[in-house]
Amino acid sequence: MASASADIGLIGLAVMGQNLVLNMNDHGFTVAVFNRTYARTEEFLAGPAKNTKIVGCKELSDFFAAIKRPRKVMFMVKAGQSVDDLIQECLPFLEKGDIVIDGGNSHYPDTQRREEFLKSKGIFYIGTGISGGEEGARHGPSIMPGGSAEAWPHVKTIFQAIAAKASDGMPCCDWIGEGGSGHYVKMVHNGIEYGDMQIICEGYQILRDIAGCSLGELHDIFVEWNRGELNSYLIEITAQIFAYKEGDGSYLLDKILDVAGQKGTGKWTGISAFEQDTPVTLIAEAVFARCLSSYKNERTEASKLFPMIGKAYQGDKKELIRKVGEALYASKIISYAQGFMLIQAAAKAMRWHLDYGAIAMMWRGGCIIRSQFLGKIKPAFDKDHDLPCLLLDVFFSKEMQRVNLGLREVVATAALHGVPAPCFSAALSFFDGFRSSKLPANLLQAQRDFFGAHTYERTDQARNKFFHTNWTGKGGNVSSTTYNA
Repeated sequence: MASASADIGLIGLAVMGQNLVLNMNDHGFTVAVFNRTYARTEEFLAGPAKNTKIVGCKELSDFFAAIKRPRKVMFMVKAGQSVDDLIQECLPFLEKGDIVIDGGNSHYPDTQRREEFLKSKGIFYIGTGISGGEEGARHGPSIMPGGSAEAWPHVKTIFQAIAAKASDGMPCCDWIGEGGSGHYVKMVHNGIEYGDMQIICEGYQILRDIAGCSLGELHDIFVEWNRGELNSYLIEITAQIFAYKEGDGSYLLDKILDVAGQKGTGKWTGISAFEQDTPVTLIAEAVFARCLSSYKNERTEASKLFPMIGKAYQGDKKELIRKVGEALYASKIISYAQGFMLIQAAAKAMRWHLDYGAIAMMWRGGCIIRSQFLGKIKPAFDKDHDLPCLLLDVFFSKEMQRVNLGLREVVATAALHGVPAPCFSAALSFFDGFRSSKLPANLLQAQRDFFGAHTYERTDQARNKFFHTNWTGKGGNVSSTTYNA
């Protein structure tokens, strides 16, 4: 083979891998490619990659020989054991200073482990979250790299060239931070995506089943919403979905089975929220809503036992539509507030140094949750890097004061008409809990101390001073330790 000519190499020519390679080629980079099944490589070179500078390789040895040093090798393979197996296959060809990039949806603990392992061999590792799906990969995704900081200068030019550009021309890609932070941020991004999709679905069901809106009306409503504060990719595509008809003129949406799938990143976000003691309630409910949808047979049986409340909506239809828009906006604020609380908690626990405002800016283009809304988050963290919650920022607090009544009325209307609204309800409950200076946890602590001698703090004493009461006069005065599980 001729001397090394490729600026970067990519392994894994499924749709995302192929589109990223074509994107890199479009921006003037020479890419070497390898796929376990060489027939896939041949098809790619004869098809989408025809008449490009892309270098196809049949053997790993040829692949590594084709890449300029330090070699930058990107994996676009299924997350999990496949990544570990591929690392082992590549190790004989890797040299000190080479850079391995995992562009899949890997779980962040795996990324941390792999980075530490390769660092011990003098090899750099970047765990890179990529959002935007097939279209984003081809024309400009949001890219979230983290891991070995020493490797960033070597890949920065390529990544920022192929990334989506926001309206101000800034690339939707910057260095996230240490360890598994890149994949962690992508995980939370996906969790927020779960939440955004579910609140849109709840708005759809309320407008369909309570307000009686047709799909044509829903299309017009969402088009209008997309011109204002709800402007986003998901609102835009939802409007298109409402309008899509099959050849016979019937709406396709009415024929799609109401059973949702999921690939796991939403679950990971929920699990991490439990691990970090962070109340990411909206995303958790979005995951559970997908789980509940899978009980199709059971739901069908239950619908016969518990028919929908037949009460027709008596209110003003236009007003309900307006309030559902406010509920969507308010819930979106809560979802992002919770998401950033989780990222902050993880950064503290993992000792990552993250720029939260920059993360929001990376989500403005290319990714699934891209929206006008994201531009308001950076100023909040610019004013206070350690802002505990977006709800404490002046802009977001004013917005919630303006729209929370609409959220309340929508949740109440949904409940009275028997329409489920788990994420709208979770958003409202979190908001009311967060704004309460006094919660009933004093009773909960009394209960814990009563049956388990778990102790409590007192309002008339300094914090972190713990007390136990012999509530019955029979339990004794020995208390449990004050650990929190």
